[in-house]
Amino acid sequence: MPEQISERPRLRGDCSRCFGLCCVALPFTASADFAVTKPAGKPCLNLADDHRCRIHTELRGRGFGGCTVYDCFGAGQRVSQVTFGGRDWRTGPPEHARRMMDAFPVVRQLHELLWYLTAALALPAARPVHAELEALLDRTDALALGTPEELAALDVAAHRQDVNALLLRASELARAGVRSRGRAKDRRGADLMGARLRGADLRGASLRGAYLIAADLTGADLRDADLIGADLRDADLTDADLTGAFFLTQPQVDAARGSAGTRLPESVTRPVHWTAAVR
Repeated sequence: MPEQISERPRLRGDCSRCFGLCCVALPFTASADFAVTKPAGKPCLNLADDHRCRIHTELRGRGFGGCTVYDCFGAGQRVSQVTFGGRDWRTGPPEHARRMMDAFPVVRQLHELLWYLTAALALPAARPVHAELEALLDRTDALALGTPEELAALDVAAHRQDVNALLLRASELARAGVRSRGRAKDRRGADLMGARLRGADLRGASLRGAYLIAADLTGADLRDADLIGADLRDADLTDADLTGAFFLTQPQVDAARGSAGTRLPESVTRPVHWTAAVR
């Protein structure tokens, strides 16, 4: 039965209720993250008839590490069960599959925004903008419930700008206490690829959209830092403290390296591939 929207959707992917949309709709290129090249709209060679991945437990070893750091934020099951009423993309004419693959990336973007807005509402210091956040969350949720035609016509970029402006205000409110002590730094969009930041004091810093690819953040203090959109691929978070860091998503954490000593906010879980603490 199609999912009934009586409350806000679960903002994590549930592959058991999805028709493998990310394995069909999204393109990827042969690289360190993907063993082969696949165009958008073509099913991955590892996608089984039941919409499950044939090599799910072996993705990293088989050259598909990129798949392990992806999350649709619940868009897959919503498009599968709500937008298209539980109708498989394999059934019906090719137009049905095309419309489904076109809708999925749009809803995925909207669900990512829902995740950020929900995270902002959990920040007590951002209370002055909670009413605006609630209103924009409801608006975003309504947009995600659009028909395939409405989703195709939606200007997601413009809506994202509206959301980002409010998230920035929430971030500034949440970090104000740290900034007043002179600790916070504005590193928005900074190129910190491979940077040596071992033990760095980054409490309350804005690292929005920063490039932290392969950066050494061993033992760094990232408490109450804004990490929205920060690229943490292969960043070393061994023994780093991210307690209270906000707008940090599971895909960001999954793309980084860490240890049992890495302290994470409750909104994310420790990746199983992270190394254990050295004894």
